[in-house]
Amino acid sequence: MQLLLYIILYPILWLISILPFRIFYLFSDFICFLVYNIIGYRKKVVRENIALALPHLSKKEQLEVEKKFYKHLCDMFLEMIKTISITKEQIEKRYTFKNIEVYKELEKKNKSVALLCAHYASYEWAVSMNYHLNFIGYGIYKKLANPYFDKLVRDIRSKFKAVLITTKETIPTIHHNYKENILSIYGFASDQSPKLNATHHWASFMGHVVPVHTGAEMLAKRFDMNVIFLKTRKVKRGYYEASFEILSTDVKSVPNYEITEQFLKLVEGQILEAPEFYLWTHKRWKHKKD
Repeated sequence: MQLLLYIILYPILWLISILPFRIFYLFSDFICFLVYNIIGYRKKVVRENIALALPHLSKKEQLEVEKKFYKHLCDMFLEMIKTISITKEQIEKRYTFKNIEVYKELEKKNKSVALLCAHYASYEWAVSMNYHLNFIGYGIYKKLANPYFDKLVRDIRSKFKAVLITTKETIPTIHHNYKENILSIYGFASDQSPKLNATHHWASFMGHVVPVHTGAEMLAKRFDMNVIFLKTRKVKRGYYEASFEILSTDVKSVPNYEITEQFLKLVEGQILEAPEFYLWTHKRWKHKKD
């Protein structure tokens, strides 16, 4: 059944991916109309999240953020499909790095790097960073239930020289590379809600005290990695600009959870700057303490 689903859907995905960009985004507008107006995908969750995180906005302004978010969400979903056929020249034109030299300086320190980012703007196309790396680039992801689509995702990422590892493979991979002195960079999208039984720290995020992921910071300390933050800005439709900010080059001297809280503050700054590009469909504030 899973193979049949893949055989049916893959040609459709491939045809979508080869559409010229102008038609591609017109198709995204059509999908957005269906998702927002007809299906109403997670509209209640999105509306509640925006109200919780952005109480300073009026109801009219919150609704405007909501509508813009769904348009961006559909763009981003289709851009994921676009990566099936996108060329190196196209991705480098549409996802640029403002200060790649900041990262390059970290590589000279001969320590692996933990890269923290949020589910903001185009976190999928950030994988193109691998074109600029000397280190091995690892992306941490949740394995898909369908093994054929899971392989497709891995194959797409391998185009950008990225190695995908599941959450269960993360610690063994980092431990092996550390022992063998294999310098690497590991990408952590650490802004979503962890399971309560796996929570070690609560912190303020967008005005609410919530459980937070601390794995990136703890692994960076355990394996003596430098830590950097990747900020992505949507310049215009289909175009993004990324920049780097160093969080620590001496992680063991930083008090526990300070790096995590610093990361969350930077994510808050992104959201307040342009809230329509954050991933509002996840139940980020479902366990808030307030």
